[in-house]
Amino acid sequence: MNRYPLWKYALLGVAFLVGLLYTAPNFFGEAPAVQVSSGRSTVRVDAGTVELVSKALTAANVSSDWVRFDGNSVRARFKDTDTQIKAKDAIAKALNPDPADARYIVALNLLSSSPAWLTKLHALPMYLGLDLRGGVHFLLQVDMRAAVKQAVDTYSSEARNALREKRVRFANLTRESSGISVTLPDAAAATSARDLLSDRLPSLQWTSEPVADGVKLSGLLLPKAINDIGKQALLQNMETLHKRVNELGVAEPVIQQQGIDRVVVQLPGVQDTARAKDIIGRTATLQFRLVETSPGAAAETVPQRRSFEGAPSTIGLKRDVIATGDQLKQASATLDRDQRPAVSVRLDDVAGRAMRNATRENLGKPMAIVLYEKGKGEAISVATIQGEFGTDFQITGNFTPQETADLALLTRAGALAAPMEFVEERTIGPSLGADNIEKGFDSVKYGFIAIAIFMCAYYMLFGVFSTVALAFNLLCLVAVLSMLQATLTLPGMAAIALTLGMAIDANVLINERVREELRSGAAPQAAINVGYERAWGTILDSNVTTLIAGLALLAFGSGPVRGFAVVHCLGIMTSMFSAVMFSRGLVNLWYGRKKRLKGVSIGQVWRPDSSSTAVATASTAVAVDKAKA
Repeated sequence: MNRYPLWKYALLGVAFLVGLLYTAPNFFGEAPAVQVSSGRSTVRVDAGTVELVSKALTAANVSSDWVRFDGNSVRARFKDTDTQIKAKDAIAKALNPDPADARYIVALNLLSSSPAWLTKLHALPMYLGLDLRGGVHFLLQVDMRAAVKQAVDTYSSEARNALREKRVRFANLTRESSGISVTLPDAAAATSARDLLSDRLPSLQWTSEPVADGVKLSGLLLPKAINDIGKQALLQNMETLHKRVNELGVAEPVIQQQGIDRVVVQLPGVQDTARAKDIIGRTATLQFRLVETSPGAAAETVPQRRSFEGAPSTIGLKRDVIATGDQLKQASATLDRDQRPAVSVRLDDVAGRAMRNATRENLGKPMAIVLYEKGKGEAISVATIQGEFGTDFQITGNFTPQETADLALLTRAGALAAPMEFVEERTIGPSLGADNIEKGFDSVKYGFIAIAIFMCAYYMLFGVFSTVALAFNLLCLVAVLSMLQATLTLPGMAAIALTLGMAIDANVLINERVREELRSGAAPQAAINVGYERAWGTILDSNVTTLIAGLALLAFGSGPVRGFAVVHCLGIMTSMFSAVMFSRGLVNLWYGRKKRLKGVSIGQVWRPDSSSTAVATASTAVAVDKAKA
């Protein structure tokens, strides 16, 4: 009746070992480290960079625990902060001979001190939020006027190309703060232009008025269009920020919208505010431009990228910009008709029409893709125009598959849709985070001790079983959070403390149900069996309703509320497993082997006698008289 099959005990044993394994990394703490990542979109960090870092450390006589490539950056771990700082200086000097033109980002970081064998098993500690680990907090404001101006510039180019394509004569086309204006020689030309531009540029509202030299056609952005431009700029900037903070090696950064034009950025574990600002505020612009082959006639000279073009060289560029990065819809590595590596590019309709006009008039001439970062341009690709193309085209050359993948990545390189200004910045020191962690652990520890004392005093041996099950629940919860690499914040620690109280509630229901069966005169083995079975329905109902509330917080909450909800929901599921299955396993292991069980240690049980007078049993181990029952 109260015996588990062997496979259930095996399942509980496996759950305990897995919980212990994945909880353990959280107790090893963190060690100082140095991270090396790309300082430019055109610079790759790969396994070869590990050798460069190792040589720099050896030359500086600095020892490290290890140096590894993690897929996006190279990280080196050290024993103390003094060694960490020396290593940072040595690596920065070796990789960036010219500090004013740094190719790599060398930043201080923290890494888990877990043993290597745990790391190989992917047993990693939980991420800690800004309030527990320290770090930097930024509040940025998007320049919506600049976003509108960029949109107006795009519409202006589209209007000019459309009028030229349809051979509509116009005298002048000018940009205004929130629209464009076109001067036409007569009313007939104005009517044709208005019909054409209304169809091509529906985001503008067109009006006409007579002027001294003809008819002036004005197109103003609709309020909805201005609103859409602002929303799109904000979303694109947030997506770009996500890509950029990866260079800092931040675990679980917080990047979220605040209001209609502001973005909150929280970077746990980062203490170098200046370096973080440099990465986040970096301006990157992609341009498609024709190459100027005539000596001395170039509007600008830029270097070519080494890995794509062989030996370093420079090229001249013509002044006009055919298309920009914000007009790019897609770029991916592919194969051309001859099965050679190539890059497939797709532009929006506006840029596609401009590209078609430029390629039609410049067949056989070279065109460059130029990436601008920190005011410096670099040609990441130069190819000869072999035919007229527009929205969709391919870039071919003597590329390897890896080079086409890199070129596609660079072509998609995140450019801010609009400039952003730092409105607020705060640095939260690691000492404050350590204090918060200590207080959070204390709240969980003392809460657990208080619950354990009450349960053991009130329910005796069943209280001990409940306490062990509660400890198992805490172990499982921390292990699941670590496996999911969830971010633990102060609200999350509050959710853990709350989970302890909610988890023990299930054991209280079970224990009271067993007591009720004993009061009714049931045999001890039957009371245990019926108590667990009948308490299960109540436990399931109460936890499901609480889980629904937690899922609502998870779906509609943000920031700290969402962090609380994640731990809360996971805690509910682990508590149902530990409170029912694990505690039942302990009870079965202790009492299930006894065929003639006369009593159970579950505290005082009040049982009515034949005269309906309540008589208390003198012993906490209740012996049930089967004849009387």
